[in-house]
Amino acid sequence: MADAAKRRLQAIGQQLAPAAGNNDTFEGIARIKHVAGASNGLRVGGKVVIITGANSVLGIGRASAHQFAQNGAKAVYLCDFDETHLETHKREIQSLYRGVEVHTRRFDAADEEAVKGVINDALSRYGRLDVFFANAGIVGAHASFTDIDEQNFMQTLRVNTLGPFLAAKHAVPAMKKTSSDKPVSSGSIIMTASVAGLRSNAGSTPYSASKAAVVSMAQTMAYQLAGTGIRVNALCPGLIETGMTAVVFETARARGTEKKIGQLNPLKRGGHADEIARVALFLGSDESSYVNGQAWAVDGGLSAGHPYVQGKMG
Repeated sequence: MADAAKRRLQAIGQQLAPAAGNNDTFEGIARIKHVAGASNGLRVGGKVVIITGANSVLGIGRASAHQFAQNGAKAVYLCDFDETHLETHKREIQSLYRGVEVHTRRFDAADEEAVKGVINDALSRYGRLDVFFANAGIVGAHASFTDIDEQNFMQTLRVNTLGPFLAAKHAVPAMKKTSSDKPVSSGSIIMTASVAGLRSNAGSTPYSASKAAVVSMAQTMAYQLAGTGIRVNALCPGLIETGMTAVVFETARARGTEKKIGQLNPLKRGGHADEIARVALFLGSDESSYVNGQAWAVDGGLSAGHPYVQGKMG
């Protein structure tokens, strides 16, 4: 390659690469380019976060709120249709993690005006929105699809699918807003899907359909947001002990069969909300800046293979 061409390429590279600081080499070799802060530091420092489905004492939403608050979020919005525990969660978080501002909101996650309202509140207070964790969901009827009526089917999709759709629809314009504190468009939209949206036999037909739709939305939206710096990912939990599944765990404990829970996954156990929350934290942080349009299964390995009887395969 001619010297002139080499110089042009080097000049372009210097323009595209962010400044690495004065000390950008070590013993003559280039230092590693870091795209986020230290992993042992405040992983979402200064970010504004909205979480739906945050009321349940055992829930993924509550556990995630703690992770975001512990890791330096400027503000966390706790949102749910049921507000029974929201104020208690707020007081607990503020007592544990000084400096974070916590707001509670009672609304239906599938109510478009309500979703717009909480986002507008974040913009008016902080001038930015960085993370929207669309976590609200319902199980729906436990029945064969032949016994489920239209109303029940559509209500499951309304909460589980329309809710995340509205969250993304209105979060995106807010995440595009820039300021001196946030000079470029960026954000992370996290949607709670499920392994039921990836494989069969993990949920009813309406529930599985609603969660499969969430996976598809995350993938499609990620491409439609190309170039904006806004990422969309679907989080796919396996069997996790939450308010939604508490009866399964409680019944098993009462029968002495708790060890059978999760026996189809390689870890041979059910999961904890905190295990999902830590993945939500990662997806909401800049550490996951190259993770986009993915269906991230956190299921003990359940979706990694086909169920089989232990010992029957060599």
